[in-house]
Amino acid sequence: MKTATPSLEMIAPSFGSSFYFSRYEENTNNKAHLWHYHPEIELVYVNGGSGKRQIGSHISYYTDGDLILIGSDLPHCGFTNEYTGNTNETVIQMKADFLGETFFQMPETKNIRNLFERAQGGIAFSGRTKKEVGDKIQLMESLPKFERLLKMLEILNELEQSEEFSVLNAGGFSMETRVEDNSRINGVFNFVKDHFQEPIALETAANLVSMTVPSFCRYFKKITNKTFTKFVNEYRLVHASKLLAEKPMSITDICYESGFNNFSHFNKSFKEFTGKSASEYRNAHRNFLS
Repeated sequence: MKTATPSLEMIAPSFGSSFYFSRYEENTNNKAHLWHYHPEIELVYVNGGSGKRQIGSHISYYTDGDLILIGSDLPHCGFTNEYTGNTNETVIQMKADFLGETFFQMPETKNIRNLFERAQGGIAFSGRTKKEVGDKIQLMESLPKFERLLKMLEILNELEQSEEFSVLNAGGFSMETRVEDNSRINGVFNFVKDHFQEPIALETAANLVSMTVPSFCRYFKKITNKTFTKFVNEYRLVHASKLLAEKPMSITDICYESGFNNFSHFNKSFKEFTGKSASEYRNAHRNFLS
């Protein structure tokens, strides 16, 4: 069984700029469904809406928009599609040395270098930081090139100083041989993304990367800091979270739609994952239901 080829995205800076800046209206970012990676650090602001957040081996559900900083070569999916309900999405991508090899070694800027290092696990910002920095990111579109660069540095400094954040892959996500490992692990991620609603045998996943089952299990745990079974179940639980918040389906239907074939196992797993029962979670997110 084959899966989609993982994508190494080639990024060129915006014309006349040292970094890439693009703003997508509604769901026009066509990379949203693809697992991809690139050496550039990526800052993404989603203005409103709700959807899946898939970065490294971390999978979660965001509401009321998102502000994410993704480290170099950290595989991820996009965050928006036709169901997200966001107004727009702004994407900024920059090399770690986009202002020269020594710029972020200076005393005045070394805090930004620390931010880039922390972003290797992926960072989600919340609260006032998400709103205020998000507004500044959107204003960058209308700024002249030099002022846009200054605003970019101001934003990075503000993100480094913020305490309203969580590191998504806090347990670690490592690529020892980056090109080979990214190709392997992204192939597995793509397969899970496309087939999580079906039974997925360990043998099938191991065959994708031409490994025995024991070797694959050790490899996946080493790279992602979690077992393959846990990764698949988390993918299913996040999908269930999204359906509970957005769709007026019965909880039983959501269980099976999310790839679980045992309702009691689903209920137990969902409560362990979210801290709430499925009905409690739905009630807490009732305002997202149409």
